[in-house]
Amino acid sequence: MVNPILKQVGTIFIPVSNIENARDWYCEILGVKAEGEIQFGHLYVLPMEGTGIVLDSKIYSEDSVFKIPAFHLNTENIQEAFHFMRNKGVELITDIENNHYFNFKDPDGNILMICQC
Repeated sequence: MVNPILKQVGTIFIPVSNIENARDWYCEILGVKAEGEIQFGHLYVLPMEGTGIVLDSKIYSEDSVFKIPAFHLNTENIQEAFHFMRNKGVELITDIENNHYFNFKDPDGNILMICQC
């Protein structure tokens, strides 16, 4: 029997408390326009390349916030990414580790990672 499950990640859902504020923050950090509509009053699909990210205010609770990074965003220059995020006032929770990655929090307290590919 052929395995019907693909070896692909389709979309990552991030719990957020306020869909409009989260949309604006993530779009600013990613350098993309906030295009498209908020769907069903609680979902926003970020315009990404590759694996998708959906912000979802319906799944948000203090218990649903990412306590450790569930994924990482890529960069080609970890130093530039670190300084960019610091200059944006993002809460950085680690320095650059092993010249390779750092962790930060989004406005809802989700812990995320940026990693040099």
